[in-house]
Amino acid sequence: MRRKIPQLEEAFSGHFGSHHAIVCRQIIDHIDYLDRAISTLTAEITGRLVPFESAVKIITSITGISQTTAQVIVAETGADMSRFPTPGHLCAWAGVAPASYESAGKHRSAGTRYGSQWLRRTLIEAARAGARTKGSYFSAQYSRIAKRRGPNKAAVAVAHSMLDVVWHLLTNGALYDDPGADYFDRRKDPGIEAKRLKRRIEALGFDVTVTEKVA
Repeated sequence: MRRKIPQLEEAFSGHFGSHHAIVCRQIIDHIDYLDRAISTLTAEITGRLVPFESAVKIITSITGISQTTAQVIVAETGADMSRFPTPGHLCAWAGVAPASYESAGKHRSAGTRYGSQWLRRTLIEAARAGARTKGSYFSAQYSRIAKRRGPNKAAVAVAHSMLDVVWHLLTNGALYDDPGADYFDRRKDPGIEAKRLKRRIEALGFDVTVTEKVA
């Protein structure tokens, strides 16, 4: 709001009586109370997470996951991945895995499974934060999926990937090493990709000759 101080000063021009002052004081006192409550709860949460410091450190090494997000993951899962036989079980429990509807022997997509609403909501927020991190794997993954299926499904897919990574890291006790935004390009077969790009350029009306570069 600092950029709007001149506009705020203009908005305050006029009558400001004692009854306005009483209401403002109540609002300010309420904000102060909320700040104190948040500080008290933060101190309590920090104390209770002391036994899970290593788990929090591992989880926060993942791109897009903040300290608060890591605390929610630990609170909801207990940081004990032995409860989940595979990362797929964890993602399904959290509600970020695809669901399916079966009728008359036919399977149809049914969105995502029902799961831990607090963990799901937190993971999707983290997914959007990861998608905004330039040069990261999650940013590239989000962009690829959002082009085809929209931003909401892309966020759920990234949240699924994040929780999959959490399972593997906590199981192995390792820190996260981001593969980078060019991960998907590195996986492509150079020959196949060159032919695809050649066809696209020719479709624009150009002649193209592709030769392999000598190392």
